[in-house]
Amino acid sequence: MMRARPLLGTLVEISAAGAPDGAIEQAFAAVEQVHGLMSFHEPDSELSRLNRLAVQAPLPVHPWTYAVVRAALRFHAASDGLFDCTVARELVDWSLLPDQGLAERLPGGMQDVQLLADGRVHFRQPLALDLGGIAKGFAVDMAIQALRRAGVREACVNAGGDLRVMGGREQLIHARAPDDPQRLIALGHLARGAMATSGIYYSARTHAGRDVSALVDARSRQPLLQARSCTVLAPTCMVADALTKVLAQVGDGQSPLLRRFGAVGIVL
Repeated sequence: MMRARPLLGTLVEISAAGAPDGAIEQAFAAVEQVHGLMSFHEPDSELSRLNRLAVQAPLPVHPWTYAVVRAALRFHAASDGLFDCTVARELVDWSLLPDQGLAERLPGGMQDVQLLADGRVHFRQPLALDLGGIAKGFAVDMAIQALRRAGVREACVNAGGDLRVMGGREQLIHARAPDDPQRLIALGHLARGAMATSGIYYSARTHAGRDVSALVDARSRQPLLQARSCTVLAPTCMVADALTKVLAQVGDGQSPLLRRFGAVGIVL
């Protein structure tokens, strides 16, 4: 059984063998919940509320939002700053993310994000978080978790190329050719694991006379413009999703950082 639905800015496909009634709907509900909590594009999302108000006082957040922010901080520390959700300010400046009425000057960085033990989040300085580089993978993982709770043993959740396979059946996986994103390149088969791919083929554009993309060099704060496809295979989709942003900067599929998280990279 397979169903598809537009979510997370892409098409989410869920296939599950022998799924009981309601199982796929529960999986989609998990994806919808992540979207509602962590979308930068939705002015009423919990993330948008954090970006507006967390600098004024600590705010309570949903456990899923707290978990994703905590994971983002972990990846930031492990990558020596290469994974950085505060590149949102550059993406807003380049009109790749909507201006949600945030202050023009956003001096804060990931080091200014404070997680309190009681489930609240505080920003020590004004900043903007964009969880788009990690939340899609988390949503895929939550969908798999919902299917598992419903008794499904074999399934695949695919959110625009960020996918996770559960069970022993292998899934043929592909990445888009960086010079021709309509062409798919087979990477092999995947079972009991996840993959994610990042590239600039759909986000690259010219803004205010300069070339920009949705991938940002976290250290120089400049757009990544090299046409390549960066795929990470990992135990979970959140790990794979986050590490594609690091791989896009280091270009080394055998990076020790990837191995630390049980992941491997493929650069085309």
